[in-house]
Amino acid sequence: MREKVEAVLDKVRPMLQGDGGDVELVDITDKGVVQVRLTGACKGCPMSQMTLKNGIERIVLKEIPEVKSVEAV
Repeated sequence: MREKVEAVLDKVRPMLQGDGGDVELVDITDKGVVQVRLTGACKGCPMSQMTLKNGIERIVLKEIPEVKSVEAV
């Protein structure tokens, strides 16, 4: 499943990199929770939680049904 998640993250990466940020896959738990780390301009940005839930999580859940949620760590 890690390869599938990386492939989906590669789709959202250009949007984040356009604003000076990025996303890094940290882990995938046994319960289907994808753990990511926002880096660059995204780290500490006031909009980062919205980017995570409305952007990254929405796309990951749509493309990989076995994922239950995406969390920042």
